[in-house]
Amino acid sequence: MHAITIPEPGGPDALVWAEVPDPVPGEGEVLVEVVASAVNRADLLQRQGFYDPPPGASPYPGLECAGRITALGPGVAGWAVGDEVCALLAGGGYAERVAVPSGQLLPVPEGLDLATAAALPEVTATVWSNVFMISHLRPGETVLLHGGASGIGTMAIQLAKAVGARVAVTAGGPDKLARCAELGADILIDYREQDFVEEIRKATDGAGADVILDIVGAKYLERNVKALAVNGRLAVIGLQGGAKGELNLGALLSKRAAVTATSLRARPLAEKASIVAAAREHVWPLIAAGQVRPIVDRTFPMEQAADAHRALESGTHIGKVLLLTS
Repeated sequence: MHAITIPEPGGPDALVWAEVPDPVPGEGEVLVEVVASAVNRADLLQRQGFYDPPPGASPYPGLECAGRITALGPGVAGWAVGDEVCALLAGGGYAERVAVPSGQLLPVPEGLDLATAAALPEVTATVWSNVFMISHLRPGETVLLHGGASGIGTMAIQLAKAVGARVAVTAGGPDKLARCAELGADILIDYREQDFVEEIRKATDGAGADVILDIVGAKYLERNVKALAVNGRLAVIGLQGGAKGELNLGALLSKRAAVTATSLRARPLAEKASIVAAAREHVWPLIAAGQVRPIVDRTFPMEQAADAHRALESGTHIGKVLLLTS
């Protein structure tokens, strides 16, 4: 088969479409013929040499895919050859075939085409686990989503609205904010022109946000704590603004607030399976009902992964960027 390889870390041109050995499904795994994969910022970090796959995972980038099952490994039940699926991966999505633990498989939601389903696993698992399973967003609460026009942000807006929350977003520029508003965002903050702490306080009569989903990290840490409401929950899922920041524990104590930080890729298989099962239970019915959908900005042939990485790095996209094998 062919896959996108990274012979040497570097810029987008470090991604090389090359012939590689076929994967073989192990115990509890299935082999998926990939139709589409999605580009995530973790893939950019892996290409640059900053985010290696966990031990035993495929060395190729790609944290999610959609395709058809072509073989079952020992001990797999509940799936059959020919099933159309999407999957959460520890790596290997940028390839013609990938071996996937069966607990990380999801059926293609009713009403969604197979390729578009590749835009679902990473965002739904990330949003559901952090905003709902860990931060326990409830109806009537206010959630602040940094990067509202990203793949994570566009999904989080829709899921938060579906459960009856009030949604605030930060994004860069009127076009991205307008798209967030179309998806249901109530409070629109242009981070280039406005102070999100001040804007959240204005919009909540000084109360602050009950939940904040943050992709920035250190650069926003102090301001995120200021923007939290009493009993607020800050969930950090990205470090685009750095990994080391100063946390004012006094401010956190005064608000009885909590800070969590998570990633999906290196979690044990059982934890991933639990998150995937929760996404299937709670999110898939909303997709089938038309209340929630993945937002796909553009697609590229798999062998042009370098161009897809450039598109993501440009920051001009809204939603997800996909790679197609055919």
